[in-house]
Amino acid sequence: MIRAATRPALAAVVAGALLVAGARVGRAADDLRTIPSRPGVTQSFLLVRPAERPTAAVVLFTGGNGALRLGPGGNFLVRNRARFAEHGLLVAVVDAPSDRPDGLDGFRTTAAHADDVRAVIAALRADAAIPVWLVGTSMGTVSAANAAARLSAGGPDGLVLTSTVTRQGRERPESIGDVRLKDIHVPTLVVHHRQDACRATPYADTVALMRDLAGAPRRELLTFEGGASPQSGPCEPRAAHGYFGLDAEAVAAIAKWITTAARP
Repeated sequence: MIRAATRPALAAVVAGALLVAGARVGRAADDLRTIPSRPGVTQSFLLVRPAERPTAAVVLFTGGNGALRLGPGGNFLVRNRARFAEHGLLVAVVDAPSDRPDGLDGFRTTAAHADDVRAVIAALRADAAIPVWLVGTSMGTVSAANAAARLSAGGPDGLVLTSTVTRQGRERPESIGDVRLKDIHVPTLVVHHRQDACRATPYADTVALMRDLAGAPRRELLTFEGGASPQSGPCEPRAAHGYFGLDAEAVAAIAKWITTAARP
């Protein structure tokens, strides 16, 4: 179940070879692309194309330490990458850059991370002249928001935050509170599950989050409820935190918001 809250209001730059990954979701194949992002650093991402010409592109940021989990029960955004493509979106799922072999812990709020994201955005725009949105879930919201706040030139056209990390933890001390949210000036959708029991992402914090996003020209909170019974810990993907049992509905709502906002 979903509820809408009131609205306050590469080709040329691809450096690595194009590889076809063995993992397939539905009919979509994952293409692994590697591009230069900073001096001596490369950024890899999985690319999933829609069947028809895309209306927009989405850059998906996984949670945890930023490492991709490609199994069927993995991160909400990663496991649904083909679903986003089915809604007419060009999909890029970013991995950690080459100089971060242990993941993104302590790196998500940096200018260097935003530079890596800028390179991915440029690659997608070189591939197709369409709007590019950043979509993060859990710790991925910190990466997406950080890039949206830091990048004026070459930045995204919109932002989606799902299961936003508003409180720090011992393992991963970064949170959305470390990002200058007032510097985000693109349409922003906040998605959250009312029964999210993860201590780092309480639903109650969405009130302050929406207030802090006052610089966005358009912003909205979409609240989900229900779904399947949890089959993982409260901060893991097979629980309300990962919209378990609501995959199709959540993806459809996000895609609709993006494609509607992307229309001229």
